[in-house]
Amino acid sequence: QVTPVESGGGLVQIGGSLRLSCAASERSFSSYAVAWFRQTPGKEREFVAGISWSGHSTEYADFLRGRSTISRDNTENTVFLEMRNLKPEDTAVYVCAARGPVKNMLVTTGDYNYWGQGTQVTVSS
Repeated sequence: QVTPVESGGGLVQIGGSLRLSCAASERSFSSYAVAWFRQTPGKEREFVAGISWSGHSTEYADFLRGRSTISRDNTENTVFLEMRNLKPEDTAVYVCAARGPVKNMLVTTGDYNYWGQGTQVTVSS
């Protein structure tokens, strides 16, 4: 069992960048696949990006492909999501989720067992 904790959200101007972090205190977090999802009021939670437990495999949603990079530092038990050229439609609560240990990274919410509380990202002019 792991407890992901997100940080790094905030208010950013259109075209700006943010780096979100998802960390857990459990050493086993390094053996969990991790994904970021985002949610806005009235919409279902949607997949943003994911990374395998080894870090060798990544996946991105079409709306962020080319504008984001997901990475992990398993020595620090942390997964990062860097987002660039942010748009108002990227405004959402970004939530980190983990599945494992040693399971494939998948893109649907139902595949993830452990969820953080989320961090708000607001993009404005």
